[in-house]
Amino acid sequence: MSKPIHILVTGENGQLGSEIKVLSVSYPQYSFTFTDRTTLDLSNLCKIEDFFESKQFDAIINCAAYTAVDKAEDEKELADTVNHRFVSMLAKIAKRDNSKLIHISTDYVFDGNNHRPYIESDPTDPQGVYGMSKRNGEDAILAAAPQNTLIIRTSWVYSSFGSNFVKTMLRLGKERDSLGVIFDQVGTPTYAKDLAKAILDIVPDIDNRAPEIYHYSNEGVASWYDFAKAIFELSHIGCTLNPITTDQYPTPAKRPHYSLLNKTKIKNDFTITIPYWRDSLRLCLNELGELS
Repeated sequence: MSKPIHILVTGENGQLGSEIKVLSVSYPQYSFTFTDRTTLDLSNLCKIEDFFESKQFDAIINCAAYTAVDKAEDEKELADTVNHRFVSMLAKIAKRDNSKLIHISTDYVFDGNNHRPYIESDPTDPQGVYGMSKRNGEDAILAAAPQNTLIIRTSWVYSSFGSNFVKTMLRLGKERDSLGVIFDQVGTPTYAKDLAKAILDIVPDIDNRAPEIYHYSNEGVASWYDFAKAIFELSHIGCTLNPITTDQYPTPAKRPHYSLLNKTKIKNDFTITIPYWRDSLRLCLNELGELS
């Protein structure tokens, strides 16, 4: 019997890390080490090398990130440390140790002005601190150039774990009679469990000389209003939804108006099937006990 592939997963308590942890029991060919901020403090770069000094991993899945998009406008240094400088260290460690590396990035690296789904080679132009820190993390990986490395950009992530749009809508829909939700930002919701499964499925097939960028979200198109409407319909919540424009709901950080990602490359290179967003939403709501 061959030795299990030893995988490090950072950000174990986040949405994606939590989903990988649940799925891990279905992948006996892997052994896992999960870390959170208590076991691997990404804001303390001096401790990072200490953690890896006595440990060797066949693969690293970096789910950890600073994701507070609006707070990042005031916490530039922390966002940069976690999303850029830590990622740079991780890429160099993966190169030194010959570990496969999967790093999760975001649609926020784009300006949101496209009129067709973004492909991996489209120019990046982040519009806020969060997007800039994530783009700088991508650039650091490309500069370090470890082999067998993937950067996977995703969008609008939700899960039965953590805080997210689905849980917020469920709570507000039960508390209020009506709610305004933005309709002029378009993208695709991504169920973290689908992304987690895709990542675990492709680990053995990663074989590239230089880092490769891929896009992954669920299939289909929605606005935030469409997403909320589906949540309420499937959960039989009677709250009235009113479509509003972005300028009616100002936020410290600018959001992309268009976040559709073209998934052709990851589907072709790894022969994976990606579920439709509404089908996956139903599965998540079932996990949350919201389907009657």
